[in-house]
Amino acid sequence: MTENQKDNNENNLEANPEKKPNEINEDLPIEDNLNNKQNLSDETRSEELKSSISNTDARLEQLEKEHETLKSQYVRIAADFDNFRKRQSRDQDDLKIQLISKTLSAILPIVDNFERARQQLKPESDEAQALHRSYQGLYKQLVDVLKQQGVAPMKVVGQKFDPSLHEAVLREPNDEYEEDINIEELQRGYHLDGKVLRHALVKVSMGPGPDNVSQRDEEKDKVDDNNVSDKDLSESE
Repeated sequence: MTENQKDNNENNLEANPEKKPNEINEDLPIEDNLNNKQNLSDETRSEELKSSISNTDARLEQLEKEHETLKSQYVRIAADFDNFRKRQSRDQDDLKIQLISKTLSAILPIVDNFERARQQLKPESDEAQALHRSYQGLYKQLVDVLKQQGVAPMKVVGQKFDPSLHEAVLREPNDEYEEDINIEELQRGYHLDGKVLRHALVKVSMGPGPDNVSQRDEEKDKVDDNNVSDKDLSESE
């Protein structure tokens, strides 16, 4: 650049003090204007880059929050679905048990009739014995089917009365059994896989009667008197 050009630039700057060094000046030579454009472009890129980084960080933070929200929603939905699946499975199992229980309960009176008939039948002729054997075969098949379904009869005689298992029809004094002990099975009860399918109808003992109690007390008093007499006799000796 010649001295005249430098002087012209200085004169132009003095004449136009509002012009910035990096701004394009039409009065400057092309080479200087290109340098000013380059400097301006670098500053603009730097500012744009900083703005872009800031926007990217803000967007990343927003996406992370959205990710956490969606993750929480997914966990809740997965837990709700798992609970729903388990509840459906339990409901189906309960419904299945109810249907099986209802069907088997309808069959139990038939079993009762078979057992009553077996107790009453006393075949004497050959023909009656053949019929009895056929009847026993049918009864055995029916019992086997019930066993395969998980049905088992209760044992009640001699057991303590339990209202969750037994239904008391009669109560009477009994010298053989203590109070609240089942002394007779009036209708057989059944379990289904450990649960009560049908309560047993039972007769429950009330314990020894008043006469027997008084008699036992008298016998006890006699024994005590004999022991006292024997003791007195031994002391007198």
